[in-house]
Amino acid sequence: MSLGEHLVELRNRLVISAITVLLLSIVGWFLFPWVFEAVKAPIETAGEDNDLQSLINFQGVGQGLNVKLQMAAYIGLILSSPMLILQIWLFVMPGLHRNERKYAIGFFGSAIPLFFIGCVAGYWAVSQLVPVLMSFTPTEGSVSQIIPYDQYLALLIKTMLAFGVAFVVPVVMVLLNFMGLISGRSMLKAWRWIIFLSFAFTAVMVPTPEPITLIAMSAAIASLFFGAIVIALLHDRRVGRRSGDEDLGDDEASRIDDEVEKIEGPSGLDDTDEDRR
Repeated sequence: MSLGEHLVELRNRLVISAITVLLLSIVGWFLFPWVFEAVKAPIETAGEDNDLQSLINFQGVGQGLNVKLQMAAYIGLILSSPMLILQIWLFVMPGLHRNERKYAIGFFGSAIPLFFIGCVAGYWAVSQLVPVLMSFTPTEGSVSQIIPYDQYLALLIKTMLAFGVAFVVPVVMVLLNFMGLISGRSMLKAWRWIIFLSFAFTAVMVPTPEPITLIAMSAAIASLFFGAIVIALLHDRRVGRRSGDEDLGDDEASRIDDEVEKIEGPSGLDDTDEDRR
């Protein structure tokens, strides 16, 4: 395909994606009441647990419409993500080799559900985070917690995206290993950092006072990384068996067969002349 044909193909994919997002955003407009109840549930629960009057504030006359449009757009993007990924796949697939297509299918097939699982974990993290933050509000006297909805929505979206990306990073590690850019042994050497970062990430995003939630969430994130390391080690061993270098270290060069092969040829000039005749 020429450059112009590629641009036309890209335009068609973008148009299909935009129409899909628009149609599903209309669906999100009608799903707004149900989603709004789910979004504000952590605030109401935190207010009841802390014996505090918690209120959601819509600043400005048109803030309610603005928030509803934002929520409809977020719902449309989430619902249309399979179609968006399909359009990306259809655009890049003709330029991939057969083995690269297998890697891409495996990446998308595992990254999509892990991302959604991470988003659900992010929502659960916010439900644990909000009560802790609201517990610092003094309750003496007539005190109420007034929360701007746009700020709370930004906190919720950022947390869900952070957990979604954290759950996808192990899949990216496996993809880099299959592409030959990083080895499983190199990943395994960083196991201490993996455990430390898993606990640090969970402690910052889910600051619960109980240690059980911290340990369980950190173990879930760390297990994804160690699962990626195991897959990478198995892949390296399989590749090593094919090449005969499975027992070599990361800092050792592969074997080179420098033995001179014998070539059948004429023993002298007389034989050459006879062959020509």
